[in-house]
Amino acid sequence: MTTLAKIPVTVVTGFLGSGKTTLIQHLIRNANGKKLAVLVNEFGSEGVDGDILKSCADANCPAENIVELANGCICCTVADDFIPAMEQLLARNVKPDHIVIETSGLALPKPLLKAFDWPEIRSRITVDGVIALADAEAVAAGRFAPDPAAVDAQRAADDNLDHETPLSEVFEDQIACADIVLLTKADLAGAEGIKAAKEVIAAEMPREVPMLPVVDGTIDARVILGLGAAAESDLAARPSHHDGEEEHEHDDFNSVVIDLPEVSDVDALVASIKGLAREQNVLRAKGYIAVEGKPMRLLVQSVGERVRHQFDMPWGARARQSKLVVIGEHADIDEAAIRARLGV
Repeated sequence: MTTLAKIPVTVVTGFLGSGKTTLIQHLIRNANGKKLAVLVNEFGSEGVDGDILKSCADANCPAENIVELANGCICCTVADDFIPAMEQLLARNVKPDHIVIETSGLALPKPLLKAFDWPEIRSRITVDGVIALADAEAVAAGRFAPDPAAVDAQRAADDNLDHETPLSEVFEDQIACADIVLLTKADLAGAEGIKAAKEVIAAEMPREVPMLPVVDGTIDARVILGLGAAAESDLAARPSHHDGEEEHEHDDFNSVVIDLPEVSDVDALVASIKGLAREQNVLRAKGYIAVEGKPMRLLVQSVGERVRHQFDMPWGARARQSKLVVIGEHADIDEAAIRARLGV
């Protein structure tokens, strides 16, 4: 049956390592019967986030409904990647009930919202809502806050806060565009950390929006899907540092892909990744690792010195090949030093 109703799209934005993929994993598994499609925008050449999501595909979100856009930041490659991908999803015989877009940690959501006015898609989809994820523990500690007093208070503990960095503008643009802010890693932040994070974010928000603490991406899909925000028609209420600019650059960030041999000591690998964050200001690392004597692949993800790892699925017919994607600010990415720290 033909319908003129627009398909709702939820844009999930948030800084590197804020928990976007974990949230979408939860949505896929708890979609309340909705048929989902997911667009994943990676930073770097290895599709780790896409693989993670495909590993939990099911009847409501089959693997073919999980589309990876890996040619650069989604807000910079609208014509080349985003529009064609959306057209392909909309051309399918069985259309999704809801589309979820996971932006890269560097993407600015507002330019993406403007793309929903493109003639090819504007009559068929609408932005149901923008969900911004913020690492509650990091925000509570004063990171990415533009308040000079907060920066000064952190100076003794973190040399990176001696000056304003592009990271703060990315963070501010993402929360300013949001309909709901999810405060992730709430268990690490604690009650006082959640309170402090809310105060920091409220000071930057152009309007009042709900701020909800979450742990491991667990939230009822009914809370964040079905907002009916029509955000593409509400751009004036979503200010950006880049309003009026034709485009923005991400030259401040870079990534490298490191091939590793099979690992015999997982704890030593974790220590090396922590060392990259501490000694070389690496922001994020993620990848799959082959562990000697283990039939399952090890999923490793880090944000700063916080490293999480788990065996997620058997290697099966896949080559037992260890790869780690390392992301940081451009000046901090020294591939030779990174390889040396990882012992390769």
